[in-house]
Amino acid sequence: MSAPPLSRRHRIRRAALTIALTTCLGAALANCSEAEPAAGQSAASPAADARLARLAQQAADTGSLGVIVRVDSGDGKPVEIAKQAAWTKGDHRLAAGDRFRVGSNTKTVTATLVLQQVAEKRIGLDDTVEKWLPGLVKGGEHITVRMLLNHTSGLGDFLLTPRFLPSLTGQEQRTWTPQELLAITPEQDPPTEPGKTYSYSNANYEALGLILEKATGSSLAELIEQKITRPLGMKDSFLATDAAWPAGKRHATGYEPDAKRLKALLSGTVDLPEDVGFAGPERPGDNVDTAAIDPSWSWAAGGMVSTAQDWQRFLTALMSGRLLPEAQMKQMRTTVDAPEEGGGYGLGLIKVDTPCGTVWGHTGGLPGYSSEIYTDATGTRSVTVFTMTNFGIKEKKAATTNKALVEAATCQMLGKPQPSDSPTG
Repeated sequence: MSAPPLSRRHRIRRAALTIALTTCLGAALANCSEAEPAAGQSAASPAADARLARLAQQAADTGSLGVIVRVDSGDGKPVEIAKQAAWTKGDHRLAAGDRFRVGSNTKTVTATLVLQQVAEKRIGLDDTVEKWLPGLVKGGEHITVRMLLNHTSGLGDFLLTPRFLPSLTGQEQRTWTPQELLAITPEQDPPTEPGKTYSYSNANYEALGLILEKATGSSLAELIEQKITRPLGMKDSFLATDAAWPAGKRHATGYEPDAKRLKALLSGTVDLPEDVGFAGPERPGDNVDTAAIDPSWSWAAGGMVSTAQDWQRFLTALMSGRLLPEAQMKQMRTTVDAPEEGGGYGLGLIKVDTPCGTVWGHTGGLPGYSSEIYTDATGTRSVTVFTMTNFGIKEKKAATTNKALVEAATCQMLGKPQPSDSPTG
């Protein structure tokens, strides 16, 4: 399979594919409006829950295909919603507790593990990559651990390289090591001096995973289990090592547009050849079932599987100070300018300032799976929106209804009035 031309500037490429695989939510949240509630109606009420459920079904029916929404306002039983397009029920009946590929939300776990090691004086934020991974990363003598964490390293991304694209789409069955992915990671286009500019790259977190393993003598999967999932009781969360889903456990089925739809969707930004599309069984509406595409390449950058409840448990513990000392929590929340994320990027943590309030967390995307998971500043309130497609919600109508759903869920989480439940566009 040939790859699309890669000569356009980095910001153009990222808008087309890399953003689609990391699911930037910031722009949607930044536009969240604060409509006044109807007389006698609070931001969290049966009527508000019903409106959120209607928005979820509307999003599912107009391109999101399936959505899981979980809103925990910190003052009672969480709201849990699972809605899907009618035809997808033949593949899987979606439930709020289904396992889901959370993609780049994994970066927050990886960053937490690194900062735990910083607190124990095993890793220094100003340590160079060359110190830990000699000869593995070009220019590593000028790149620090902090730069990897906040994406100011100057490294490009391997996602769009001709050698990796067939694996990304599932057309090639290959197991990649982090070392191999770092070897094919290009420079940013145009080249950027380390420490100067934010530019999102999965390569940063592949390197961080290797540094963690070298500093601790444990595998990344062992560290996640020992330090995060087991202590927090996250029984449905793990680091994927292949495409398999555990037998006997429910999981969401993900979908993407077929090759023809994908080419049209990205037309004018990236000129995809006719044969570039996702591997998987054909489904109605020119969709492809992508649930069997191997995500293990994403590893420390995006390889975790979880549930809405489990991941909210993690973010709540993190933001409330249970996982990191105060000094490291302060470092994690120290952000660099990241306009494309709708605010700032800290150390594995995104800050988005919305008219409904400030939220913290991350977003994630893999073929067939898009996730947005946030808390308030204290970790008391949290919100999750899982979507059963990633590229599919880049189409105009799907983007509009999905944005309306995310806005409403976020505002409800923060105890603010929901925006209108009648998106247009």
